Amino acid sequence: MKNLAILGSTGSIGTQTLDIVRDNPERFSVYAISANRSVDLLIRQAKEFHPEIVCIADESLYPQLQEALKDESCKVWAGADAIAEMVTFQPIDIVVAAMVGYAGLRPTIEAIKAGKTIALANKETLVVAGELICELAQKHHTPILPVDSEHSAIFQSLIGEQSEIEKILLTASGGPFRNFTLEQMAAVTPEQALQHPNWSMGAKITIDSASMMNKGFEVIEAKWLFGVPVEKIEVLIHPQSIVHSAVQFVDGAIKAQLGAPDMRVPIQLALTYPERIKSNFPRADLAALGALTFDKPDLARFPNLGLAYKATNSGGTVPCVLNAANEVVNLAFREHRCAFLEMSELISRAMDDMPFIAKPTYDDYVRIDNETRKFVNELL
Repeated sequence: MKNLAILGSTGSIGTQTLDIVRDNPERFSVYAISANRSVDLLIRQAKEFHPEIVCIADESLYPQLQEALKDESCKVWAGADAIAEMVTFQPIDIVVAAMVGYAGLRPTIEAIKAGKTIALANKETLVVAGELICELAQKHHTPILPVDSEHSAIFQSLIGEQSEIEKILLTASGGPFRNFTLEQMAAVTPEQALQHPNWSMGAKITIDSASMMNKGFEVIEAKWLFGVPVEKIEVLIHPQSIVHSAVQFVDGAIKAQLGAPDMRVPIQLALTYPERIKSNFPRADLAALGALTFDKPDLARFPNLGLAYKATNSGGTVPCVLNAANEVVNLAFREHRCAFLEMSELISRAMDDMPFIAKPTYDDYVRIDNETRKFVNELL
C-alpha cells in the first residue's frame, strides 16, 4: 500500500490519478489532497477518499471547506504554506505534483527535501528551477518519475539502456492550429484554442499546447530529467499522438513508446514503477490508424517553441522569466485581453528586458517571477 499526496487533485491529472486509486484500492491510499479554488469538487473527493489532510490554496474558501468537512476526521488547512507543509508528513510515499504553474515549485521542493518520491506532472517546476531541483533531488536521493506522456515515453525507452543518447525525439500533436496560416492564427479565439484535437487537459495547458509553449516547456524538462543538452532534443509534429516520444542512440537505433492518448497510462506507471499493473484503459489500434506521420514544427507560426530553446540556452533566470510571462499572457488571452500571436511578442519582450542572474537561488526565482509578472501586466 502506497500513501499518496495529490497536489492539484481537482485538475485533469489529479482526477485521473484518483481514477487509478479508485480502481486499485488495495495498492493506493490517499493521505493528502489539495486544490487551488475548486472547493466543491475537493469536498466531494475528501468525502470519498477520506484523506488525513485536505488543503485549499485560496484561503477565502477555507470557511466553506471547514464547514463541509466538520464531520470528517481529516485536518482542514488553507494557503500556500499549508500545502508546502503537508507534503512533508512521514506516512506519505509518493507526491503527485499536479498543481498548475509556478505555484507547484515550492511544495515540490519541500517534498524533495523530505525524501518523497515525486510523480512530476508540473512542468513549470523544472522549467523555472531545473538546476536547483536536480541538485536537491541528488542531495536528498529523491526519485523524480515523469508523468507527462512524452517524458514517460522517453523514460520507458531508456529503461535497461547504458548507451549514449544521440537524440531525443519529442513528439507534439501540433494542436488545433497545426494547419493554420499566420493570418488565420492572428484571429483565433480562446474558445477555438481550447478545443484540443487529441487530449483532454486543463485550460492553461491546453492554451500552451495550442501555442506550442507546452512543447517548449517539455524541451526544457527533458534537458533536466535526462541530462541531455537542448541541441540533442528534436521536436516532431505527430498529429496522431500515438508515438509519445522516442530516443535515438549512437548506433542509429530508435526506441519509441506507443499507446493510445490517455494520461492514465503514464500516471499509473509513475505510481507503480518498476511494476506494470493491468488496466482497462483504451488500446491503440495500429491497423485501424493505418499510418503515423511526422513533420518538423514551423517556428515562424509557433515562435514560443523557439523562445523556449532560447531561454534554456541562456540559462540562469531566463526560463523563470519565460514561464512567468507565459502564465500572465496565457490568462490574458483566455480573458480576451490579448491576441493569440501577441502572447509571443510579450514573452519575448520580457525575456529581453528583465534582469539576468546566472546562478539564481530560490529567493532569486521568487523575486524575478514577481517582477516579470508585474512587468508583463504593465505591458498589457
